[in-house]
Amino acid sequence: MEMETRQARRGPKPKHGTRENLIEAGLRVIHADGYSASGIQGIVEQAEVPKGSFYTYFASKEAFGAEVIDAYSDRGLTRLRAFLCNAEMTPVARLEAFFDDRIAAFRKSNFVRGCLLGNFSAEAADHSAMIRQQLMKHFKSWSAVFEQCISEGQNVGEISLEFSATSLADFLLNSWEGALLRMRADKNDTALREFKRIVFGSLIRRGAALTS
Repeated sequence: MEMETRQARRGPKPKHGTRENLIEAGLRVIHADGYSASGIQGIVEQAEVPKGSFYTYFASKEAFGAEVIDAYSDRGLTRLRAFLCNAEMTPVARLEAFFDDRIAAFRKSNFVRGCLLGNFSAEAADHSAMIRQQLMKHFKSWSAVFEQCISEGQNVGEISLEFSATSLADFLLNSWEGALLRMRADKNDTALREFKRIVFGSLIRRGAALTS
C-alpha cells in the first residue's frame, strides 16, 4: 500500500484528459482488486501514462482514492435518479425496479466487486479520515434520493407511515450495502433476494396492505 504524500509537481503543461484517464483507471483497478492491493504503478499502466503524471494531479494515493469515490458516487447517483425520480412509475415500483436492475447486474458479473463505496468502507474508512469523510458525504447523498422517493410513496398512501422516510431510506441503503458484502462472500444472490423479500414484503408495505 502506497501511503506516501507528495506535493503536486511543477513541469510541462499537463496533457488534456490525463486526470480523467487516471480516475477511470483507478475505478477499474480499485473496484477489481481493492484499495490496499491497488498500486499507483498498476493504475498508471492502465491509464497508459508515466508514473510521474500521477503526482501532477494527486498529492497522494489517499487523495486519489477520495476522487475515485467521488466519480463512482456521481455515477451511482445518476443511476439512482434515473429510477427513483421516474414520475411515470409509482414510488414502490421505482424502488423495486432499481433493486431488480442491480441484482441482475450482479448476477451478470458473477457476484464480484459489489459497491465501491461499501468496499472502501470495509477496507479503508478506519485508516483514513479523508476517505471516511467522503464516504459519509456520498452515502448521505444516496440516502436523500431514497428518502425523496419513499416520502412520495407515503404521501400517496403506497408506503407505510410506521417509519419516517429518513429512517426507511437509511435502513434500505445500510441493509443493501450489508447484503452486497454477504453476496461477495457467498458468491450468489441469496442475500440480495432475501433483502428484497423482507423490504417489500413487510417494511415497505403498499397502501392496500395497510387497509386490509
